[in-house]
Amino acid sequence: MKNTTFQITARDNSCAARTGLIQTSHGNIETPAFIPVATLGDVKTLTPDNLRDAGSQVVLGNTYHLMQLPGLDVLEACGGLARFMAWDAPTVTDSGGFQVFSLSNTRTLSEEGVSFRSIYDGALLNLTPESACLIQRTIGADFIYALDECPPYPSTHEDAARAVALTSRWAKRFLKTWQDSENQDNAFQAAVLIVQGGIYDDLRKQSVEELAELNPPAFAIGGLSVGEPQAEMVEITKKCCEWLPDEKSRHLMGVGTPSDLLMCIEAGVDLFDCVMPTRNGRNGQAFTSHGIVNIRNAKHKADQTALDSECNCATCRKFSRAYLHHLFATGELLGMHLLSLHNITYYHYLMRSAREAIGKSDFIHWKSNIETTWSERA
Repeated sequence: MKNTTFQITARDNSCAARTGLIQTSHGNIETPAFIPVATLGDVKTLTPDNLRDAGSQVVLGNTYHLMQLPGLDVLEACGGLARFMAWDAPTVTDSGGFQVFSLSNTRTLSEEGVSFRSIYDGALLNLTPESACLIQRTIGADFIYALDECPPYPSTHEDAARAVALTSRWAKRFLKTWQDSENQDNAFQAAVLIVQGGIYDDLRKQSVEELAELNPPAFAIGGLSVGEPQAEMVEITKKCCEWLPDEKSRHLMGVGTPSDLLMCIEAGVDLFDCVMPTRNGRNGQAFTSHGIVNIRNAKHKADQTALDSECNCATCRKFSRAYLHHLFATGELLGMHLLSLHNITYYHYLMRSAREAIGKSDFIHWKSNIETTWSERA
């Protein structure tokens, strides 16, 4: 892949955890890494400076939403997503494939692609493997993702097999468009193919093998964290990592809780994205060194301690639980900002600490200690 490389920098001797360095034209990404979700070009309630200070290295935009708002003409005129949102670091865009899953009641699927009714104005939208590629070319992300079909959970083996076959056929068309459309202005963009297969080992292996034959720059694991138990999600992730080419980066899409992240780092995942830290933060839930805190609970009303005594974010340095409780009790927007900022900072702290532990081949011991502190009263 031109101008984008991935190098494994350390392996943990006791498990499949590894650290790596992704080099892009717009900056480096140390892995394992968490990618905050900027659906419409913003990580909700947080500025790019907030993200940088928290430790963010890369953000993810949503193709389905960005193609409508602000629209491709605006993004192109403004020099692409990163420049538009004043983010001077790498970006990722998903394919729109998640909307194949999440908008299943209002979309029509065919061999050609998928048709939607816009959630904004009801207009008919069409996405094909080819258009998904070209749209992301215009958005200007460093990593652009193939259109795929994410089946719901639970799915029958027959339905999951059909989705795997369609995803593989779409992947070939996407990759051809990516290759044919490359020029000196967009050669920095790396294509990512997405593994599907539901909870079925044979289909996951089939998907990995079919996509690996196409030799893309990087891979993602999709179709998980859609309702299946955590243990099932982790087991499928572990097997996908065992089957995927070792030298390519692996992005587990849409996952998840801090516990999910640590279990899947142990399985060999390099990248994660999820709306959870900011969405939960906006709803008054904080992830801390001592477990989950629901700041709306009455027990925090007069608590003068910090949200997380082990965290150095502005929220924890400056404000008490009592004040944060007050902000949520009164519906003040500042509360959403402060908890989102803390949660993103905490997620990046976990990734940074995981990288350090892997470098010492101490990941399993470190993970056990983290899980023990989570069980303490928050």
